[in-house]
Amino acid sequence: MTAQRLQDIQARLQERQQQLLTRIERVKKEVTSAHSTDWSEQAQERQNDEVVQAIGNESREELKKVGRALERIASGEYARCSHCGDAIDLKRLDAVPYTDLCIRCASQ
Repeated sequence: MTAQRLQDIQARLQERQQQLLTRIERVKKEVTSAHSTDWSEQAQERQNDEVVQAIGNESREELKKVGRALERIASGEYARCSHCGDAIDLKRLDAVPYTDLCIRCASQ
């Protein structure tokens, strides 16, 4: 992997990291906002809260993966499979930049 390509991926990961942090902050604000006094509206708001919380949980999980990928770039292990040690195909890294598994290990 060329240094320029690695820098491009790192920049994409850092941008995604910021997007996720922004989304998580919005989720926190949404979940902690006051609810309506109307019972029927409260029921709908609570359902919406569950969806928003699920989005927040998914975002936090993706944020962890992005953080680990950035750590792997810093340590020089980014393009190596964390399971078998083989190189991860560049097309896979382009498609899923926070992956730490080659396609063979990921499909097992």
